[in-house]
Amino acid sequence: MALQGGWTDLSHTPALNIERLPTTGGKFEHTARFEIAQGGRYVIDFRNGSVLGRFEHRLLDGQDRVVAQAGGGLTSAEPNPFFLRHGREFDLAPGTYRLLTRLESPYFITPPQPYIDTLDHYRQAIKPGNALTLAGLGVFIGLGVFYAVLAGARRRWTEGLYAAFIAGNLVYNASGLGVAHELLGIRWFYLNTAPILLSNMAYVGFVMALLRLRATAPRLYALGIAVVLTMACMAGVAVWRPNWAMELCRAGVGAFLAYGLAAGICRARAGDRLARSYLLANVGFAITGFVAITLGGMGDLNTIVVEHVGLVAVTIEVLLLSLVLAFQFGELQRTTAQALATAQAHLRLAQTDSLTGLRNRHAFEEALQALPAQASLTAIDLDGLKHYNDRHGHAQGDRLLREFGAELGQRLDSHATLYRLGGDEFAVLSMLGHRTEVEAAIAAAVQALHRKGFVDAGASWGTGDFTEAGGIDEIQQLADKRMYEHKRRGQAARQASSCPAPSLQQP
Repeated sequence: MALQGGWTDLSHTPALNIERLPTTGGKFEHTARFEIAQGGRYVIDFRNGSVLGRFEHRLLDGQDRVVAQAGGGLTSAEPNPFFLRHGREFDLAPGTYRLLTRLESPYFITPPQPYIDTLDHYRQAIKPGNALTLAGLGVFIGLGVFYAVLAGARRRWTEGLYAAFIAGNLVYNASGLGVAHELLGIRWFYLNTAPILLSNMAYVGFVMALLRLRATAPRLYALGIAVVLTMACMAGVAVWRPNWAMELCRAGVGAFLAYGLAAGICRARAGDRLARSYLLANVGFAITGFVAITLGGMGDLNTIVVEHVGLVAVTIEVLLLSLVLAFQFGELQRTTAQALATAQAHLRLAQTDSLTGLRNRHAFEEALQALPAQASLTAIDLDGLKHYNDRHGHAQGDRLLREFGAELGQRLDSHATLYRLGGDEFAVLSMLGHRTEVEAAIAAAVQALHRKGFVDAGASWGTGDFTEAGGIDEIQQLADKRMYEHKRRGQAARQASSCPAPSLQQP
């Protein structure tokens, strides 16, 4: 059944009949007549929009007697019989009725229009819209808390401004769709505009931080600053002229949508991969967002209002931008991992002997600082290197060094590490102080060199335990001293074996 009637503007004197309510609000009265063919329970509600300050319905019968009345609105203390709705229930007998609706509101998101529905149909029809409201606000709460915590932990403007954008839309939608009024008893009407004005500024800042415009596009950054300052002035105008607050919000939403698209396009054309992802996410929001701020009504949809369209638009944006931020996190993680791998490679290169592949003196000196008390140090001098360099060339001398390092390294257990300190100097650090095993491995490595043709090669070594000395310098001196003693004994033995024995002559 239809309500045949129209609006009268009570804000002016004399009263003016109008077809459509202005979005800048005021005081209005709607008069309509309708027929009830079958008695029963009916509901009168408003289509198109839910941001209504205060309203009152009065039903008059055919003799112009008031048979029922009810009121409500976002600034009213009247309880709502239907969750998140302005519907008011009436028990009507068959007959002709006249509806007088008085409506007073500082502004409207879209001009509301009274309609009547049966109770049973209305109860079913409002479910999708209510479910959409709660689902959208749940997304805002979850992601808003997540990015607020993340911003605090990482101390980054990007996540902080994004959380502020979500928070502004959470408060706005919770107020405009009746959640704040219904569940929290909040009746401050301007929660429908003030948070949006602030979230618009937060969004522009978020775009500047996300795309690093200050460093990558100074002109876009300067434009963003200008947009934010303009929005701040608009917020001041909204305080001065509250009836224009919603129109200023629309202008602000259009401004940040246009700025986001412009920034995304410019940076994407410059080859910024993150900007391309942001641009794809922003296109969906821009389409639904522009629809939400320009939509004048919902046609034949009675229980889905323009505020639901706006909620869907922002929910899409919040979810898509979360994917963009996840992409950014992935890029940062990959960049960090690459930098770490490069640093580790450089560290390995800085601590590796280029000829033998063993750890070098730099790595040796670092390892000395962290040795446990039971560790031991074995100093090694490879004998014969000069002989092979002079007689067979440096290539053969280099081969001797590599073969010795390989043979000794594979004979040491997992608790001992071989280092080449330079020239013919080597060292072994044993974490568990296995000096006997280390010295046996050195002797076995020398025998392996002999089998490979380096018959003139040898090694001198000396070991010092950390329990024998009071510090690193002392243990190095002790190991060097024993190594040189070993070298002198070896040289003396070789000299003795090279002297001819005295001949025995017969008398």
